[in-house]
Amino acid sequence: MSETARWDTLIRNALIFDGTGAKPTQEDLAITDGRVAARGDALPVEQADTVIDADGQWLMPGLLDIHTHFDLEVELAPGLPEAVRHGTTTVVFGNCSLGLAFGAQRRNGEDPIVDCFARVENIPKPVLTRVVDQVRWSDSAGYLSHFDAMPLGPNVVPLLPHSMLRAEVMGLRESVSRHPTEAELARMESLVEKAMQEGYAGFSTDALPFHFLANDPHRRTKIPSQWGSYKELKRLTNVVRHHDRVWQATPPKDSPPQVLRNFLLSSGRLFGKPLKITAVAALDIATNRGIAKLGRLLSRLLNSRLINGHFRFQALAAPFKVFWDGPINPLAEEIDELRELNEPDLDDRAARAALLDDPAYQARFRKMWRHGKSGFTLANLARRLKRERMAFSRRLDQMVFVQVPGEVDALWKDTTFQEVFDRLTRWQATGEGARSEAEAAVFAGFPKPIGDDAAFMLHLLRTYDLDMRWYVVSANRDPAVVKELLFNPLVLPGFNDSGAHLTNMAFYDANLRGLKIAQAEGLDRVAWHVKRLTRDPADFFGVRAGSIEIGEQADVILVDPAALRAYDSESRMRRIHREAFQNDQLVNRSDGVVTLTLIAGKVAWSGDAHGRTLGAEQMGRVLRHGSLEPGAGRQRAAGTESLATAA
Repeated sequence: MSETARWDTLIRNALIFDGTGAKPTQEDLAITDGRVAARGDALPVEQADTVIDADGQWLMPGLLDIHTHFDLEVELAPGLPEAVRHGTTTVVFGNCSLGLAFGAQRRNGEDPIVDCFARVENIPKPVLTRVVDQVRWSDSAGYLSHFDAMPLGPNVVPLLPHSMLRAEVMGLRESVSRHPTEAELARMESLVEKAMQEGYAGFSTDALPFHFLANDPHRRTKIPSQWGSYKELKRLTNVVRHHDRVWQATPPKDSPPQVLRNFLLSSGRLFGKPLKITAVAALDIATNRGIAKLGRLLSRLLNSRLINGHFRFQALAAPFKVFWDGPINPLAEEIDELRELNEPDLDDRAARAALLDDPAYQARFRKMWRHGKSGFTLANLARRLKRERMAFSRRLDQMVFVQVPGEVDALWKDTTFQEVFDRLTRWQATGEGARSEAEAAVFAGFPKPIGDDAAFMLHLLRTYDLDMRWYVVSANRDPAVVKELLFNPLVLPGFNDSGAHLTNMAFYDANLRGLKIAQAEGLDRVAWHVKRLTRDPADFFGVRAGSIEIGEQADVILVDPAALRAYDSESRMRRIHREAFQNDQLVNRSDGVVTLTLIAGKVAWSGDAHGRTLGAEQMGRVLRHGSLEPGAGRQRAAGTESLATAA
């Protein structure tokens, strides 16, 4: 080290987790010109312009969030403030076949971005329209280039989205009505090839059967990626395989044979070279406890020597708590009768009211709501054995009020629907049981006799519509199973869905939740999990991130282990108004856990506030595949390969 070397920043006395999985060491770290300049014991403070004493804190590479839909927010708030406060310095977007890689794509009266994102990711149309209105690029190269001039907060890693690719080649209307011609399929291949040469980290598709378009005349039509055949999928992913990039997929969950056939595309044994696949999601579904077990079995099979694949599910390090605005929620799209209530625009209360007042709809709703809840039927047996196909359980004791209009708001808040239903039935039968005159007045408005939980639910939806907020924990109820999935070496921490479902869920802090789970098992587990949040995903996606080696971009965070241990994410969830969106958003507040987030050596978050230049000057950058980066010869082959043995 030169005696005359000058450093912009020196972080002293931190316990450093370097992202390799090695035991942490007490060291100093110096940063110059946005890069790690030195590491070691007792580095001279006189050579630094700024000195930060990190005694008692953990220092680690900035965290990666590998499943986000920040494609939209980054255009309105490029600092991505809800990411950096939780220590995220690199985000992957373009997931689930959706993104902006081909620009606005507004042609012939079509509006694919709004049409695809609105219901699939529960983002209001006015927010989407604001984004699309300012798009100025028209191809995948222009999309990457426009980031070069943006004041990015975190680094961004775009994937090429399949739904947008189909709309680009075929037009939206044609892409959701037929298979492509040979010429159209060849053009799709050429556009994927072009994007891989430009540096895209991979390609994303979607096969979840409840993802629908949001504009007329397609409100009952699935998004374009759902229309791709196996032949189309195989040809497009072969391009991805050739370039050693990632295919991000959601499985066709209702067809296990199709799931297996699709994911066998990972096989190097069958196709000559493994294809890297990451799939959503490894969740312990409350209504079907067999899904997690099948996921683990499938992962072992695909990564076995027999198949020779390179496959990783994504796990969520949190209970899958989803909030409903009346009937509006992503889980509702899975069930025909609830989906009907999601088809109208958010502000079209009249359409939902007309549907709920329709006796024919009420009969359909009742049949759905009561399905499998009584009698000696296969549906009832599946429900008792927790082998239902629906992710939403329809159990009143698992549904919790957050907000309702009127004087019963405080009374019902944080109570289950079952508790209110039980008081209602008692009040109707005896005149007793209401907890206040206001509740008795509300009970008087219900049908009498209420009969069953279907009638109760119909009345709530008809009365309150979007003004009733409630939640359900539909998956990851058992902490032991969550930990097992999270620490499975064939699973990547992810599926946070950051930037989507604005008022329905908030897992921006999920990486911190995972670190807290690891912390309970000691520093060795923390070191290994830091690797899984930094080096491993960076290597899997082939991008230059997740490292604090000398010469690397200084994406560094400090974590207060005492604050992490005490952190209660559930109590720190907030609904706020985001001026950038002109809309509400559900967020997490982990303030105090991450004490410093540096991106390229610049302060994105410090203490309990964002850096003053976040969103005003460039910190992060668009990360192209490492083979196109300067110094591409640098290899870190041990990164993802060690996943198989790390546990």
